[in-house]
Amino acid sequence: MKAWRIEDEGGIDALNLADIGIGEPGPGEVRFRVKASSVNRRDFNTVRAPGERNTPLPRIPNSDAAGEVVAVGDGVTEFGPGDRVASCFFKRWEGGRMRAPIMASALGGAEEGMLSEEAILPQTALVAIPEHLTWEEAGTLTCAGVTAWNALVAQGCLKAGDTVLVMGTGGVSIFALQFAKMMGARVIVTSKSDEKLERARGLGADETVNYADTPDWDEAVMELTGGQGVDHVVEVGGPGTLQKSINATGFGGHIGMIGLLSLGEVNVVPLLRKSVRLSGIYVGSREMFRDMNAAIGASRMRPVIDRVFGFDDARSAYHALGSDAHFGKIVISLG
Repeated sequence: MKAWRIEDEGGIDALNLADIGIGEPGPGEVRFRVKASSVNRRDFNTVRAPGERNTPLPRIPNSDAAGEVVAVGDGVTEFGPGDRVASCFFKRWEGGRMRAPIMASALGGAEEGMLSEEAILPQTALVAIPEHLTWEEAGTLTCAGVTAWNALVAQGCLKAGDTVLVMGTGGVSIFALQFAKMMGARVIVTSKSDEKLERARGLGADETVNYADTPDWDEAVMELTGGQGVDHVVEVGGPGTLQKSINATGFGGHIGMIGLLSLGEVNVVPLLRKSVRLSGIYVGSREMFRDMNAAIGASRMRPVIDRVFGFDDARSAYHALGSDAHFGKIVISLG
């Protein structure tokens, strides 16, 4: 079978489409044909500079995959041939709190990734796909979807009537917007693009702020909330934006720290004075994935896809993500 592999420090254009063997599933394992795999910022960074992330080489990239089961090993009881499944980001995180061994089981990093025609995973590292989703839609759930769900629901305890601040319009942010609206929350979205903000309104955003036109966007958010601040922030910027996120958060609010896109210094005094909870979010567990899929299935929600690339054109998908022009997810389809 064919798989894209990172073989050196040459970056995106050095990705190699190689012929590799896969074997048969062992006890408790499932072999599935990959139908779609989406690209995340983490995947882009791994392909661009694997040495910076201590990625073993060669390595198949990407954590996300949706596919069809073709064979199962002894003892597999949850899945059978023909079932539609998606990979979990961590090979060994079924539930409970994060632990060190879990961190060493991330697909497309410490473990082989999913950008291949077929893959084998333990049945405990797979979940069933909501039946109404296409392969491409289901291929977006593993990382961005579960990350947003963990930040807002598992860690944030989101409830109807809360106010959520969503930063940007990438994969995690758009999932967060959709989940927040699904659960009856008010959503404020920031972006430097008026066109993207208009699209966010089309998905239900209640208020928008162009941070290029309004550099003090934290003050704008406070005005939009009548000086109360938001209940939740989906923080994807990093230290460079965290101070403003803290400023924009109300007393007892929650910030889900996800991205590291910018540098800066942070004064933690307002964090303490307002009793704001700051949670580091690194995707989530299989249990969270299942809960998220139940909500997606019940609401018939559909992930937002910006562009779809063919398997042979996988390099272009990474270049597209690097341009930062996307709205929602970029997907590689294997047909």
